[in-house]
Amino acid sequence: MFAEKKFVQKDFKRYTITSALPYANGPLHIGHIAGAYLPADIYVRYLRAKGKDVTYVCGSDEHGAAITLRAKKEGITPKEIIDKYHEINKKTFEEFGIAFDIYHRTSAPIHHETSQEFFTNLYNKGEFTEKESEQFYDEDFNQFLADRYVTGTCPNCGYEAAYGDQCEKCGTSHNPTDLINPVSTLSQKPPVLRTTKHWYLPLDKYQPWLEEWLIEGKKGEWKTNVYGQCSSWLKAGLQPRAMTRDLDWGVDVPLPDAEGKKLYVWLDAPIGYISATKEWASQNGKNWEDYWKKQKNEADDACLIHFIGKDNIVFHCIIFPSILHAHGDYILPENVPANEFLNLEGEKISTSRNWAVWLHEYIEDFPGKEDVLRYVLCSNAPESKDNDFTWKDFQARNNNELVAVYGNFVNRAVVLTHKFFEGKVPAQHQLEQIDEDVIAEIKNFPSKISDSIDKFRFREALAHLMDLARLGNKYLAETEPWKLIKTDKDRTATILNIALQIAGNLAILSEPFLPATSAKLMNMLNLDNNAWSEGGKTNIIFAGQDVGQATLLFDKIEDEAMTAQIDKLEKSKPVIETTDNLEPEKAVIQFDDFMKMDIRIGKILEAEAVPKSNKLLKFKVDTGIDTRTVLSGIAKHYTPEEMIGKQVTILVNLAPRKIMGFESQGMILMAEDKDGQLRLIQPNEAVQNGSQIS
Repeated sequence: MFAEKKFVQKDFKRYTITSALPYANGPLHIGHIAGAYLPADIYVRYLRAKGKDVTYVCGSDEHGAAITLRAKKEGITPKEIIDKYHEINKKTFEEFGIAFDIYHRTSAPIHHETSQEFFTNLYNKGEFTEKESEQFYDEDFNQFLADRYVTGTCPNCGYEAAYGDQCEKCGTSHNPTDLINPVSTLSQKPPVLRTTKHWYLPLDKYQPWLEEWLIEGKKGEWKTNVYGQCSSWLKAGLQPRAMTRDLDWGVDVPLPDAEGKKLYVWLDAPIGYISATKEWASQNGKNWEDYWKKQKNEADDACLIHFIGKDNIVFHCIIFPSILHAHGDYILPENVPANEFLNLEGEKISTSRNWAVWLHEYIEDFPGKEDVLRYVLCSNAPESKDNDFTWKDFQARNNNELVAVYGNFVNRAVVLTHKFFEGKVPAQHQLEQIDEDVIAEIKNFPSKISDSIDKFRFREALAHLMDLARLGNKYLAETEPWKLIKTDKDRTATILNIALQIAGNLAILSEPFLPATSAKLMNMLNLDNNAWSEGGKTNIIFAGQDVGQATLLFDKIEDEAMTAQIDKLEKSKPVIETTDNLEPEKAVIQFDDFMKMDIRIGKILEAEAVPKSNKLLKFKVDTGIDTRTVLSGIAKHYTPEEMIGKQVTILVNLAPRKIMGFESQGMILMAEDKDGQLRLIQPNEAVQNGSQIS
């Protein structure tokens, strides 16, 4: 519809950088870091190295159903939960080197005030639509159910553990009432619908503006995964979204007739970026409005960039910009470089079954190796598609790249300087062609790395950085100063001078990616100026300057350490219990016998109990080839309400059989566990009805 635009990097007076606020209901894992925090930290460090005025804000998201759910699970108050995990995560971020200017809390009074000001501003402008609607209610617990208090089958992909606001499998956002077979997470029973009043943001009203600002304005600038998801949402048509919830935890709705109502967490949470900036500014003598509000001269506006995971795209690209636009005084995000998901050893990271590499545990298990994990997560970042972290790859990248390339080059350059020139930088003498070529190449690296970072291609930028280390190794290998010292000391001096210039550039250019390593190398080379120069620096280390003793920047990681980590993960997997009470193997059949069975995937359309039977349920099943009646003896294991909408495995060519006065035209396949509980045999993800099992 619109012409593709060429990427043009703009220059701004100020930069406001945010990372998604993590829920304060659990510790951080590597998926969090790879998605929203490491790329932001790299970008912020890069901006600072270039002398930019930048503030990097984040903090704990301490409201919403996820907090109260965790509190109920642990039998403590929501405040105890947020206090516990805020401190854990704040400390973990600090130890890992994520350089926030402030790590705030949405429970802080300044945040409640700021959020309520936003709501009041939009309310007074008439931006909200007040209406009554039916919302799920748990009769056992006598309370309305917020989005995350309801789970069920995703209407888009069929995933059976989707939340009421979003499916974590396919990323689709929806309302709780859209779920198939909804269940309350409190009572584990189907909820009922009751009428309640809420205030809605009419996203459909902002659709024309969003299409102009986002679809026309950001094409060719934003990442394709972000732009594509936004385009899909707008193509489907936006609907009003409730900005309030019936909850007992969160920011109060500032209206006299809103008792028991709280702000929707996705109105409250992103405003946390603003309240965090306010707090930071008050502590540092700054004006927070310079970083968030439109200035009289557009050239003075700040650049707002959100770093998030793909599950937060719609909130940061559609809902929050609509709120900012409706308010009217605020700048809009210049970019939202969302990453996809990071998997672990071929499986989706799962906090519920402890299938994760927890960041605080990594720091304990690998002290001093924070930069190794930064390197691996950046080099394997899920920038455009889901990627996989494996301990084997972690070990290989450390041993074969950081140790064998980066560390080896620096060590050789420094050791030879001490061996041949008593630890003082030797002077350059007459340059040969190879020297001039290398010096010319050195000058290109800052701009190459800058260009990649400006486009949020952090993997590419890190690869360029490693190419600089490779250039150093190649230069030493080709010039062989350890041999030349016997016949030509001046030539050796020139080579080592240039090698140390490469090491100095590595120290400066590494800081955004490997800050601890950069600091060690700066100290080793006695450098004190890490300012980023686009033209490269080939005279940053001067003749006669002392060079410190060589120390290993990285060391090898042995197989035993990796085995321990893999064993820890394997212990997280569910234990498959064995029993001696299994039925013995049945008589052998021939392949042709098996091929006579027609087993397909069908979907339950209707379900009801069979009168005068406590075992049978009667189903109407869409088999893909027809709609038929099937009876199944599973009433003690599943309710009719639970079964509606489920995809099942059905033997469709079983001869019809009369049961309790009804003709059953097939068999739904089940598995019986050790406790005698029948379990449905279902596809892992939604497939077309009628798909054959073969």
